[in-house]
Amino acid sequence: MCLGIPGEVIEVIAEQPELARVQVSGVRRVINIGLLADDPPRPGEWVLIHVGFGLSKIDEAEAAATLRYLSGLGQAYADELAALAESRIE
Repeated sequence: MCLGIPGEVIEVIAEQPELARVQVSGVRRVINIGLLADDPPRPGEWVLIHVGFGLSKIDEAEAAATLRYLSGLGQAYADELAALAESRIE
């Protein structure tokens, strides 16, 4: 199962503005935000992440609700977090 997971933008990489460091349930990773070039996210904003790409900006309330739902999925969510923890986009 593939999931879209909310992540909070921690920083946009200055040398590569199509990349941002995000935090997802305690896991920090660099993701590609190039698909959001028309309205790039800033630190403190939330994005929906799938396979290392930010797909859309979401608000904090939607992010919290989605994270609550995903944590209820159990192993599928744990697997997705493990995959995110192992991924590298740099």
